[in-house]
Amino acid sequence: MKSLFEELGSTYTLGKDGMYYPNLAIEKTDQRSIGKWGRMHREYLKEQHPSLYQRLILNGSLGRHLAHADGRATAMLERLIAQMVKQEGITEQLKAEQPMVWVGRMNNIHSRAEEIVREEIINKL
Repeated sequence: MKSLFEELGSTYTLGKDGMYYPNLAIEKTDQRSIGKWGRMHREYLKEQHPSLYQRLILNGSLGRHLAHADGRATAMLERLIAQMVKQEGITEQLKAEQPMVWVGRMNNIHSRAEEIVREEIINKL
């Protein structure tokens, strides 16, 4: 009598200990490169939502999910920085005349924009 596992076309392998083990294979998933934001989101999922993280791994969609989050975060960061620069009147003239002031203000904008992205995209589902 065949088991349901065998009826579905799966097979077993006899182990050294005399036990039969199912031949399981995980389908290959598409390997996407993820950046800083994707890695941060992965850590958030691991720590705050471990069951979702495991489900994404098991169904092979973690890479796609992280790449999507990384792309959204990168686009949002660029958009926020451009809006803040325009709103605060930071110009190329300021960069030429007072480079240290320009660097300080740009670093401040970048930090604020990163914090917004972290809260709006990375630390959310």
